[in-house]
Amino acid sequence: MRPPKLFFLLFLILVVVTVPLYFLVSITSVAVAAGVTIAVFTGLVLLQKRRNKKKKQGHFERNGGLLLEKQLSAADGAIEKTRIFISRELEAATDGFNESRILGQGGQGTVYKGILADGRIVAIKKSKVDKSLLGQFINELVIVSQVNHRNVVKLLGCCLETEVPLLVYEFIPNGTLFNLIQNDNEAESFPFTWSLRLKVATEVAGALAYLHSGLSIPVFHRDIKSTNILLDEKYIAKVSDFGASLSIPIDKTHMTTRVQGTFGYIDPEYFLSSQITDKSDVYSFGVVLLELLTRQKPIPSREEGEDVYLGLAQRFLRSMEENSLPTILDPQIIDQTNEEEVIAVAKLAQRCINWDGRRRPTMKEVSIELENIKMSRGDLTIQENYQSPSCTDEEAVVMCDVTTHGQSEMRTLSQLQMPTRY
Repeated sequence: MRPPKLFFLLFLILVVVTVPLYFLVSITSVAVAAGVTIAVFTGLVLLQKRRNKKKKQGHFERNGGLLLEKQLSAADGAIEKTRIFISRELEAATDGFNESRILGQGGQGTVYKGILADGRIVAIKKSKVDKSLLGQFINELVIVSQVNHRNVVKLLGCCLETEVPLLVYEFIPNGTLFNLIQNDNEAESFPFTWSLRLKVATEVAGALAYLHSGLSIPVFHRDIKSTNILLDEKYIAKVSDFGASLSIPIDKTHMTTRVQGTFGYIDPEYFLSSQITDKSDVYSFGVVLLELLTRQKPIPSREEGEDVYLGLAQRFLRSMEENSLPTILDPQIIDQTNEEEVIAVAKLAQRCINWDGRRRPTMKEVSIELENIKMSRGDLTIQENYQSPSCTDEEAVVMCDVTTHGQSEMRTLSQLQMPTRY
């Protein structure tokens, strides 16, 4: 019961009790009755506060609060501790979760734009009232609170005393990579250049390599796609949405689990076997590379041509097999000054989406190769850059083998224009 209603109830009680007594008994009796009424009112207020506190504590425990507290108390100083918000703060920040503050909606819940009391703009993710999604939400909370990487969306805090948990993230103003790829209207005001595409690909690969091999317990994202890659004010890429992610013990190479992900990005090997490995994220990232190369959707609509029954991955592999890569590339990136880089990234994407997961590179290898493609600008070759002191001996051996193989097959785009006839 809210305080205004309690005060109104008190007023009614006072009226009902005091008016008749005014005519029948002495002033002393009225005072006693009023005192009893006030005592009852105070007891009701305290009882309601106690119930609310107990209810919030129940939500806190159900939403993983105790697990989070234990984890945060054990975290080292390198990881900034996650702040626990109270519900009133976030209600005020979002104007009571007003519809005008909605940034986006998805399968797990709704994201609102919020302004905290200190003026910071944040993104507040509110789960759907669905018990089946609660586990995913808590999973995202526990995983992201352990992650500290410039290319992963930063978790600022959470609120667990509400019916559904709320996650508070840094606000990323420039939307998703998917929107940038598909929005041709921004071409004049903000050209989607090859340099920007290569930079974004390199940043995302670095974040995934960190998740796979830079944490004490590796994390497999399981839902890498262009809509889960956000762009900040400087168009720095940020990997987001860890609801489907899994922490995998370092002594395990795979785990059997219910298949999760997005059609068009899901590793076919994982789809058929239900065994998730680090190479499943590699496949999904390979599809993102294809989006950057072609500016096409992973699953085409009926209006987009005769290959509607073939996904982007299948059409890309076919173009590589037929030596007709330019027919599927985005015309904006076909330029004599960057053609070697484009072909190198295309060949890397081809390896990432290999149907045999064992033949795919690791994300660490992908990250290193993309870094070196970036460094290959000018007179330096990919191989020469790769042998820089920043690489370990083991990494240099692995990647120099890859790039040497790639250079032996390197052709110009003009040489790849005509498909081979069979």
